[in-house]
Amino acid sequence: MTNASFLDQTLFAELAEKAAANPRGRQHHNFHQMEEACHRMAVGLQPATYIPPHRHLGGNKAETLLVLKGKLGLLIFDESGAVLSRSVLQAGGDCVGVDLPAGVFHGLVALEADSLMFECKAGPYRPVGEGEQAHWAPREGEPGVAEYHAWMRAQFD
Repeated sequence: MTNASFLDQTLFAELAEKAAANPRGRQHHNFHQMEEACHRMAVGLQPATYIPPHRHLGGNKAETLLVLKGKLGLLIFDESGAVLSRSVLQAGGDCVGVDLPAGVFHGLVALEADSLMFECKAGPYRPVGEGEQAHWAPREGEPGVAEYHAWMRAQFD
């Protein structure tokens, strides 16, 4: 048996600090081994992080997100990029998370500094593949990211 891993304030502070120092504005802490069937991770997020709209294809690629600290904005899109719904996910709020079925286009924005979520989805890990990246939104590092990210954040003003 391996040691238990705790989701405590020490971990939260470490992830917030690492996310702030990371050029991508986020930091993962895996509780799983990459070959495991169930991937579980804590993710520290800063407002500067850009999580482009994407979806996970495959019958076993549903994912659950729970906000443990801070506040996130969740956008759900249709196939053409129109916003179907906006939800604020907030630790201690009316809605603390979401369970997303496979195939649903979604994007997240960190609405508060040092936000932290728990994510669970089927493994093994594989990069976002063909048909999973939203064709209407720039990918991380492409031109137009700053404008699109600002637009995503403005959906929650």
